[in-house]
Amino acid sequence: MGLIRAVAALGSALLHGVAGFGRFCEFFRDVIRGLFHPRAWFRRDRLGRQLYEVGTRSIPVLAITGAFTGMTLAFEGFPQFRAIGQEGRLGGVINLSIVKQLGPVLAAIMLAGRVGCALTAEIGSMRVTEQLDAMRAMASDPVRILVVPRVLACILMIPILTIVSNACGVLGGWLVVTKFYKADPVAYVRYSELFVYGIDLYNGLIKSIFFGTAIGMVACYKGFNCKPGAEGVGAATTQSFVTSFMAIIVQGVILAKVLNDIAYWVVGGVSSVFK
Repeated sequence: MGLIRAVAALGSALLHGVAGFGRFCEFFRDVIRGLFHPRAWFRRDRLGRQLYEVGTRSIPVLAITGAFTGMTLAFEGFPQFRAIGQEGRLGGVINLSIVKQLGPVLAAIMLAGRVGCALTAEIGSMRVTEQLDAMRAMASDPVRILVVPRVLACILMIPILTIVSNACGVLGGWLVVTKFYKADPVAYVRYSELFVYGIDLYNGLIKSIFFGTAIGMVACYKGFNCKPGAEGVGAATTQSFVTSFMAIIVQGVILAKVLNDIAYWVVGGVSSVFK
């Protein structure tokens, strides 16, 4: 009996997961359709407000996070590089790590925590108070009006936030290595140029677009499907961050492999274009 119950529970969980994925795909389809109705979302009080909330208000957090990440990498890496007399090469390692992986991932995680949870709570509260049903009763599509501008804001602003994070991370590493440890700044910059290709910058920005799409979609989907009551909104907010975080990690692994293969082919063939 115990084995039968375990198999039944596993089957139920799998069916529930497949059904949930199907509902998410339908939701994603509705968002794509909503993009082709700009009259519903291309307004200053809708898209413009979300661009400000997602992008402008997130800049200070991303700047601080990026700067301290670069400093931490410098403090941790400098003793090892000094032991082999290669302090200047640390610049290439720090900057490559930041622009390709750490910058986009940290920007996405901070966006998921600061913006994604807020979007889920906002839309979830509207669902609990039946505002979404009221919009449908007035022949207004809540996906086009509420979801599309929020998802677009995440997609459009996260590359900018990633650039801010990258710039502050690079600056933080440079300050620690060249000012605190007094390493040769010329060698630091020279090895940074040798290690980091232009295509590596595009690599990180492409990742950020995928991350932003996942964050916006997951946050809005969880808000649209939260359970009634304050407890339901809280649970949906937690699920939104956890799911977004997992999506960022999984996408990061897949994109690292795919984009690195593409970069290897491009740099190997036409490196002078991207240097």
